[in-house]
Amino acid sequence: MTRSIPLLAAALFATLALAACDRPATVVVPSPSVVTVPVPGPAGPTGEAGAQGNQGATGVQGNDGKTGGSTTVIVVPPAASAPN
Repeated sequence: MTRSIPLLAAALFATLALAACDRPATVVVPSPSVVTVPVPGPAGPTGEAGAQGNQGATGVQGNDGKTGGSTTVIVVPPAASAPN
């Protein structure tokens, strides 16, 4: 009797394991569904013009610069490029 319970449990486990292996795999194919995607409509009417803004504040006066003294600056124009 003491050996019959583990033997019965092993036989039951083997039967269930083999029965699970014999079942074919079931593949569920979902049906195609239609998805409605919203699209933008036509442009609406143009809105009214905005109000005129106020004049901005005057900026701070800058400092006086140094005089050039006796320095002379000569600006040379760039050389003409060759025609294509």
